[in-house]
Amino acid sequence: MKYVLMFVETEEFGKRLEEMSDLEREAAYEAVGRWFAENSDKITHHMHLAPAHTATTVRLGDGEPVVTDGPFVEGKEVVSGYAEVEVADLDEALKMVRSWPACPLVEIRPAS
Repeated sequence: MKYVLMFVETEEFGKRLEEMSDLEREAAYEAVGRWFAENSDKITHHMHLAPAHTATTVRLGDGEPVVTDGPFVEGKEVVSGYAEVEVADLDEALKMVRSWPACPLVEIRPAS
């Protein structure tokens, strides 16, 4: 079964990352690299996204679409990356996510 894991950064997580020393930040990035390496047999694609302020949002509805700079919602949580995975079931995806070493939120969605 295919799932997309969306890695969600919170404002608090971003602040903690900024406050880390270079060595601490490097260790955090290395932990993420290890997670991807350990799960490489299940990950079919992954991508780190540019910061939310670089987004362009198109709001559809009645009338003409409205194009604005910035993320879809003004929130304290933003999707910072994603991974497409091929696993047996949701339980296997949950097992993978439980070991995710970075962002404090991961949304899992079935993909078709």
